[in-house]
Amino acid sequence: QLQASGGGLVQAGDSLRLSCAASGRPITRLTVAWFRQAPGKEREFVAGLFRTNTRPYLGDSVKGRFTISRDNAKSTVYLQMDNLNPEDTAIYYCASDQNLILSSVRTPHAYSYWGQGTQVTVSS
Repeated sequence: QLQASGGGLVQAGDSLRLSCAASGRPITRLTVAWFRQAPGKEREFVAGLFRTNTRPYLGDSVKGRFTISRDNAKSTVYLQMDNLNPEDTAIYYCASDQNLILSSVRTPHAYSYWGQGTQVTVSS
């Protein structure tokens, strides 16, 4: 089970930190990723951490602004979002999978578990 939180309404240039708390499985065994979906658009890969390494994978549109990290003791993955702009407005979802292969880390349908989503709105 995944619980996403931390969304809100901010202004352009502000920062937010999203949290994804995992339960039921040790987070060290999971690949965890963040996706986002804006109205009328397809779900987009934002960032991910593969289960067997700590190298972050980032979507092209967020490189240099977003970072992803994991706190194993808290079974939580964080998405730090800096220098937000209106194009970042979307519902943000965290997803996880225990058996996903590395080449699929950016693929939404490769993930078995999804959190409920948290709304991020960036005003100009």
